[in-house]
Amino acid sequence: MTAEGFLEGRRLQLARGVLLQCIMGGYPPARFYGSDDGDLALIAEPGQIHRLPWSDEPRALAICDADELTGESSNLSTRGQLKAVIARYAARGLAPVVATELEFFVFAPNTDPTQPFRPPVGLDGRREDGLSAFSVSSNNGLRPFFSEVYKCMAALGLPRDTFMHEMGVSQFEINLLHGDPLLLADQTFLFKHLLKEVALKHGLTVVCMAKPLAHTPGSSMHIHQSVVDIATGKNVFSDNHGEPTAMFRHFIGGQQAGMADFTALFAPNVNSYQRLCHPYASPNNACWSHDNRAAGLRIPASAPVARRVENRLPGADANPYLAIAASLAAGLHGIEHELEPSEAIQGEFEVPDNLSLPCTLHAALERLKRSQLARELFGQEFIEGYIASKTMELTSFFDEITPWERRVLAAQA
Repeated sequence: MTAEGFLEGRRLQLARGVLLQCIMGGYPPARFYGSDDGDLALIAEPGQIHRLPWSDEPRALAICDADELTGESSNLSTRGQLKAVIARYAARGLAPVVATELEFFVFAPNTDPTQPFRPPVGLDGRREDGLSAFSVSSNNGLRPFFSEVYKCMAALGLPRDTFMHEMGVSQFEINLLHGDPLLLADQTFLFKHLLKEVALKHGLTVVCMAKPLAHTPGSSMHIHQSVVDIATGKNVFSDNHGEPTAMFRHFIGGQQAGMADFTALFAPNVNSYQRLCHPYASPNNACWSHDNRAAGLRIPASAPVARRVENRLPGADANPYLAIAASLAAGLHGIEHELEPSEAIQGEFEVPDNLSLPCTLHAALERLKRSQLARELFGQEFIEGYIASKTMELTSFFDEITPWERRVLAAQA
């Protein structure tokens, strides 16, 4: 839209079905988004209109709500779903607080998708070999790229906590500062967009797949969650003596009750399960623990004022609005129904059957289909539309034969 049109308040409309467009570009049958496929209005969020600092020509980006023409939020909007969850907390005098940790890979351009990704050539003329995890000089070879990333983050008002090299080859992580869930979802979305745009300027490729490299840890989007009392601002997970509260237990119980049903919302792509089926640092379970990274729900070591629950299931490929909405909705469900969690686990452990999670996209979608809880919390229209779109993506994946199949199975009698 032209700047003049935007400033005049001209309304931008969008076909309803676009909210269910699958990643290959197609759409499920029209019955999933209203057979007329009428328009939605895109309403810009006043605080999320940004001049794009990486653009050579003046350009801006506005994050919008997708609203029905009658004024209410569209049930198909993931941002609208998150706003609805936050409103349900507010109705109880509560406000959730979240922070996201996002991991990503920086690669050389990959013009042939049949070939593996490769780390880029750094300022020293060499490609990283994977020995730089947590090194203070680990991003020096990509200094011009990261310098512009930091400048663009500052220009967009994206505060960062820590930035580090992660375990994988040319893999990095950013921790965004905790705050309002909608703001954090917006910031996570903007940061991912920023990364890809700045990378293109530097002849690089940023990849937010859950598992872009074999034999290498995948990329997560861990969600840290606490809840405060709106009237007092106090963390309701800790009492006046610094001890965990019943509400803390119930929040964990709700997380456990929803994780298997919501796996397809946290792990939305075929590749998501490549990360989850390799258990090294991957939380393929609904167990909870104090400071154990093998648990899907981890309670990080902290002071009572910062007591929180870390959901380690979502990957970097997850929709931040939907993943945060699903995690918070499950926690609120536990609070409302006073659900008790299982016993905490520590050390090495075997996952009980009732706390195991789907390990393929097909299994996760089948679990979501059967979930009455998902329909109760997100509505029939959203869940059925989401399943229809993701089923199209899964079908497209099965339409191709992978190199592994040709390499390993062709010689079989």
